[in-house]
Amino acid sequence: MLTPAIVRRNTPQRYRMEAAKCAKCGKVFFPPRLICDACKSRTFKPYTLPQEGTVVSHTVIRTAPRGFGDEAPYCMGIVELTDGTRILCQIADCEPERLEIGLKVAIEFRKIQEAGESGVIAYGYKAVPER
Repeated sequence: MLTPAIVRRNTPQRYRMEAAKCAKCGKVFFPPRLICDACKSRTFKPYTLPQEGTVVSHTVIRTAPRGFGDEAPYCMGIVELTDGTRILCQIADCEPERLEIGLKVAIEFRKIQEAGESGVIAYGYKAVPER
């Protein structure tokens, strides 16, 4: 039987920045969808998203939800990747006062959180300022 943790670990968009590109019109969806909202096609091909982008919107989380309290304050933002796709992600390695619209970032695979007593580590993507 597949546990929820195993299912999440086998999700391509969570670990490989894999989107779906409509085979008919070329629109990119992240996360993938079953039907293209532009042309109504149901045929998609895997598409790997670029690893660079620009912050287009951001906020600083000062009162974190349960499980993330030790990380506050932390930055979250919408990043427009070089192909035009926008993703929501944490912006790591950035002091809140340095965060600004237009900041160039790279997407990296990193630890997101550790689950309580079991110690299961969840990984995903975060944006980091280009050096």
